Amino acid sequence: MNAQLIDNDAAPTAASVLRRAETARVYEVAQHTALEPALQLSARLGHRVLLKREDQQPVFSFKLRGAYNRMAHLEPTERARGVVAASAGNHAQGVALAASRLKIPAIIVMPVTAPQVKVDAVRRFGGAFVEVVLHGDSFSDAQAEAQRLREERDATFVHPFDDLDVIAGQATIALELLAQHHGPLHAVFLPIGGGGLAAGMAAVIKARRPDVRVIGVQACDADAMARAIEAGERVSLDEVGLFADGTAVKQVGTLTFSLCQRYLDDVLRVDTDAICAAIRDIYQDTRSVPEPSGALALAGLKQYVATHGACDGALVAVVSGANMNFDRLRFVAERAEVGEQREAVFAVTIPEQRGSFRRFCSALGQHSITEFNYRIGDAQAAHIFVGVQTAQRGEREALVDAFRTNGFGVLDLTDDELAKLHLRHMIGGRSPLARDERLYRFDFPERPGALARFLDRMHPDWNISLFHYRNHGADYGRILVGIQAPPSELGLLQDFLATLGYPHVDESENPAYQLLLRA
Repeated sequence: MNAQLIDNDAAPTAASVLRRAETARVYEVAQHTALEPALQLSARLGHRVLLKREDQQPVFSFKLRGAYNRMAHLEPTERARGVVAASAGNHAQGVALAASRLKIPAIIVMPVTAPQVKVDAVRRFGGAFVEVVLHGDSFSDAQAEAQRLREERDATFVHPFDDLDVIAGQATIALELLAQHHGPLHAVFLPIGGGGLAAGMAAVIKARRPDVRVIGVQACDADAMARAIEAGERVSLDEVGLFADGTAVKQVGTLTFSLCQRYLDDVLRVDTDAICAAIRDIYQDTRSVPEPSGALALAGLKQYVATHGACDGALVAVVSGANMNFDRLRFVAERAEVGEQREAVFAVTIPEQRGSFRRFCSALGQHSITEFNYRIGDAQAAHIFVGVQTAQRGEREALVDAFRTNGFGVLDLTDDELAKLHLRHMIGGRSPLARDERLYRFDFPERPGALARFLDRMHPDWNISLFHYRNHGADYGRILVGIQAPPSELGLLQDFLATLGYPHVDESENPAYQLLLRA
């Protein structure tokens, strides 16, 4: 970002940011947000955890503070020429609402990867004052196009983070937090994308409470600030991950880097699974569903507790936004268990013979199965993709030992992104070994050990050629089973199914099964 386009102090200090924050005009449109205890998580971690609920803002994100404060300080001639902004979504909503309230025309450039919920919200908040332009795959691409439009229209660029009025607007969160909490405070955890929130809050906290640790948190695949601090200078990432799209920034700002380098105590990196687990934690305590970037800080807080142990004072995580695409919820739910280390995922090889499934279930002991995918493909060995519920970190290793003790080959896939994201859904297909196969869907009451009991009740005279089960948290479990029984024994098979006592549907003539799975 060119320095003259920012037109701010060259080397801001904690004191100068504090002065700006104290006179920021954010409350003409923003709200004082709650500092809430996360009771369930606090009990689980053994620490007092507080959530600063910036998802409660009118645009469901803290970004409104900085955007409005910057635009409220424009001169009349600047307002007449309008503004241009670039954003992955939340800053865009803040600019849109500010433009509508202040009656300033705005062009907002968003990457084409921005969640549709955010694009729609920008248009809704801005109304007739806002034009939305979709350009590029990341914030950096959108920023370049916004700069081109700024020069073309002679408009004012409202930077999402590298501007002292924006930084000061975000810093008002720290003023609120310190006013709301007067007791012992060990650390405050902040999400970092470009660094506006972290720079502002870190500066104010260090100016008012230098004893409090301020820790930034970034996604592992969008860690520009962490790398910059490690290198001692700003760096530019070639690519950024887009799961936490609100913080997917390839290069942090000049001002934000300077402030974060001086006032942050540390920057932590967390992976996608940890973010998903934090989303669930926030939901369980607040019944609010944050976006991935909104849960970054809590994911870092949990990582900090796991590595540092006891802390003297409360721990605060900023829930920075809740503009979650509904379509992502399935993925989040799928990965939250692994992120909390409550699920281990394995590929297990067992002999392709009767009784193997029972021995496999015996090796699991009292662990509940969360997922079971199998398709016959080898006459000698069965390759199973299985998810297992765990309660403690050491249980993965114990399960591996149990499988090997029973003579089963095992591969731990818990940390394998390819397996968790793709391969779990691709096990199966047509098999020449699946002769005389009948396909059935079953429903059964979901309770601990239900799948093991189901397997135990399967008739020993017929071979299982396909098995698919995934625990979705519902009251009823749903499994798909292929059973090999010769035509002469179909009557016996029907009698067996009747004695099982589980509702079932014969899908053997289903056109999709015939097309995709039947050899």
